Amino acid sequence: MKISCSIGIIVHNEEANILHLLEAISAQRLSQVEIREVIVVSSASTDDTDDIVRRYAADHPQVKLLTQAKREGKASAINLFLQEASEEILVVVSGDVIPSKDTIEILVSAFEDPTIGATGGRPVPVNPHDSFIGYAVNLLWRLHHHMALISPKLGEVIAFRKVMESIPCESAVDEASIEAIIKSRGLKLKYLPKAIIQNKGPENIKDFIKQRRRIQNGHLWLQKKQNYKVASQDKSILFNLLKRELRDNPRDIIRIMGVIALEVYCRILGSWDFFIRGKNPFIWEISHSTKALKK
Repeated sequence: MKISCSIGIIVHNEEANILHLLEAISAQRLSQVEIREVIVVSSASTDDTDDIVRRYAADHPQVKLLTQAKREGKASAINLFLQEASEEILVVVSGDVIPSKDTIEILVSAFEDPTIGATGGRPVPVNPHDSFIGYAVNLLWRLHHHMALISPKLGEVIAFRKVMESIPCESAVDEASIEAIIKSRGLKLKYLPKAIIQNKGPENIKDFIKQRRRIQNGHLWLQKKQNYKVASQDKSILFNLLKRELRDNPRDIIRIMGVIALEVYCRILGSWDFFIRGKNPFIWEISHSTKALKK
């Protein structure tokens, strides 16, 4: 018997990627898994995102568009998906990624094991390595991969059992909030690195700082409000991974140290926002250079 799932795509002004993403979902190679519905939740998009989805849905009846008149944050959009989804296995997909052809099959078929509560794949950035920011993006996602092998850390596309009615609307790190709820129900997280997800990191230092600053703030909020600490906040894991990176790539020592310094700076800014300014960026400013995954 196949495992059925509902897919939720969360978007805001994703006209550059949404058609590619919908086509990638339709082209998934499925054996043990069935995609019953694809629900696109568009949060106050002002570009052509909604029209692109409507045109696609006209020829693909399993695709449904839900719109929010006002941006209320990604977590709020996920909650709308939770209300509307018909299946017990859910997959949340960021609107600016492209899953490989086997990603949904790999993530969802893992739920044959009743102890598994959530699964995630491996995000692989398309950014070239030749610039410093491109190198930084690739290094951080490489560290994310090695970290997730030690302690599962899920992101970009996350599949999970529908064991909650909602997630906290104020969360700026929605995947981590889902992880926290799943683990609180006594279920396991599973990282599946063969489930590849193409994404695009920032192309300039301004967007890089903006993104990393928000994530640090969101992880501090998560620790306080949901009593959950993600693996990237574990200094011992980070230290050991960076030590191995320096050992394996000694020629890159200057760039690695530069990325470390930049990440520390971003974490200081995020901590300042959280502890001093009392800021919670759950409705965040878009980093435009992370869009247009395919050109």
